[in-house]
Amino acid sequence: MNKSVGILTAGGDSPGLNAAIRGVGKAVLGYYDMNIVGFRDGFRGLMENRTMPLDRSNLSGILTIGGTILGTSRDKPHKMPVGGKMLNMLDAIADNYHANHLDCLVCLGGGGTLKNALRLKQMGLNVITLPKTIDNDVAGTDSTFGFDTALGIATEAIDRLHSTAHSHHRIIVVEIMGHSAGWLTLGAGIAGGADVVLIPEIPYDVESVADAIRARARGGSPFSIVAMAEGAMSKQDLATIAAAKANGKKSANRGQDKPKTDDEAAELLYADRTLRLAKRLEVLTGLEARVTILGHVQRGGAPSAGDRLLATRLGTACADLIAKGTYGVMVATKGGGTTPVKIEDVAGKVKTVPHNHSWIGSARRVGTNFGD
Repeated sequence: MNKSVGILTAGGDSPGLNAAIRGVGKAVLGYYDMNIVGFRDGFRGLMENRTMPLDRSNLSGILTIGGTILGTSRDKPHKMPVGGKMLNMLDAIADNYHANHLDCLVCLGGGGTLKNALRLKQMGLNVITLPKTIDNDVAGTDSTFGFDTALGIATEAIDRLHSTAHSHHRIIVVEIMGHSAGWLTLGAGIAGGADVVLIPEIPYDVESVADAIRARARGGSPFSIVAMAEGAMSKQDLATIAAAKANGKKSANRGQDKPKTDDEAAELLYADRTLRLAKRLEVLTGLEARVTILGHVQRGGAPSAGDRLLATRLGTACADLIAKGTYGVMVATKGGGTTPVKIEDVAGKVKTVPHNHSWIGSARRVGTNFGD
């Protein structure tokens, strides 16, 4: 009998999801003569058994369209809101997997999706994942689809901000997505010619950033572009977080409060951090500063040619693995090709920017300041 494949998209939306659905679907249907069904809105749709038939007509014309025709959600199979309670729905998901007579479930997503797929694998389900995220922070793969499009959008934004910064002799701080990894900010900062690049991997000193901006002004360039990842932290912020955690632990020892986790302590400083940096730079440099937060515009719109190509390559490679019966893997890019990587080897891991990465070296050589 022909194999039956299920497919869903989970986590945040990203350019190239439809291209990947098309790549998997067309190869499964046309090349391997298998069956395929889509599940709406991520793992929630699989739990509720909300399906969408995927035939040639549904897959036609979606290569260039942003978003996902299947819809997505951030619901976790083991901790899903149902009836006002957080419930473990892994058994319900497994039941619907078998009720649809699936031989494999393909999950398109990033780090969270990998961890959820691993839970399904540990229950005995056949799963394959495709790495999707604009942050490019999935471990075990050279690249993720969505990154190239977002990189182009962020770079174009920096290009446009240059003219207004130059005209008004201002500092413009542009906030770019990336909580844990700075690939997007680093790439866009280099490509857009940002004067300062601040990423999570390199804690910055506000005085160092101000020194770089003042030096530019003395050299006849009384304007600067600061590309800042949303997860970038100053050395001062890190010291404050450490103190908050220590105080939380002392309070807990006295029975007053529980200790602060890393995430809880960090939340003390995440709010308005970009705006606070801009105001501080105004004081230190004497220049006006403005903030631009790109936000979700980075994830929207039609995928770039690079992401369409990558998503199609990953999708067809996924179909090849299904045909061979190779499950429990993520389809990764390595060099110019693709390779299966065991999900347990990459789930829960984040690919961050190494301090000795060639992009950082190139940026430093052209005078980019990292605040360190």
